[in-house]
Amino acid sequence: MKILVCISKTPDTTSKIAFTDGNTKFDETGVQWIINPYDEWYSLVRAIELKEKDPATTIHLVTVGAADCDPIIRKALALGGDEAFRVNTNSTDSYYIAVQIASVAKNGSYDLVFTGKEAIDYNGSSIGGMVAEMLDMPYVSLATTFDLNGSTATITREIEGGDEVNEVSLPVVVSCQKGMAEQRIPNMRGIMAARTKPLQVLEPVATETLTQLVNFELPPAKAGVKLVSPDNVGELVRLLHEEAKVI
Repeated sequence: MKILVCISKTPDTTSKIAFTDGNTKFDETGVQWIINPYDEWYSLVRAIELKEKDPATTIHLVTVGAADCDPIIRKALALGGDEAFRVNTNSTDSYYIAVQIASVAKNGSYDLVFTGKEAIDYNGSSIGGMVAEMLDMPYVSLATTFDLNGSTATITREIEGGDEVNEVSLPVVVSCQKGMAEQRIPNMRGIMAARTKPLQVLEPVATETLTQLVNFELPPAKAGVKLVSPDNVGELVRLLHEEAKVI
């Protein structure tokens, strides 16, 4: 079986967020970059677990980005990926990124394509569905479990008020979220092996971009806390009516 795992580079959740050039560009100064957690902890680790059950399985990685993505790709290889592809272009347009991933996937004849449910920077949650459409494969989103019996996958996904269980024949595209697997840490053997694993840089295929970033806005700063005496119920009621906001 061949598995393609889509990974992306995102800022660490502890990074201080700021913008430059009139709030049109993300300020990368001092930012620590990581593998998008949904891609690493759930998609990649579940693929590794499937390979542990069937050592004949091959895990390929794909990311769309410039050379500064190489460290996170090497980490993913250290965790257990066998080979990686980096499409050498930067874009924030989901359609453009999906086209690049689908182009790699079409050339690889994959049985399974894993994505994270979303990237933690832009939270688009759209790549998986578009890739599935471009590959003419079924798509299951927000998966929390994935079990394989031969060429049939049983996938549990979250829906409003409960869970939904799907059965689908491979090939299939699946977006993964919490519950799919548990986070792993690369060991020294994996780190050393990752240095020599293939990382192929591909030039992007020509396609249009459908969206562009106009500007960023930070959320308003949190207001100070107002303390009201337990004896002053009238003031509390006034504040709730006039100043309190439901978010």
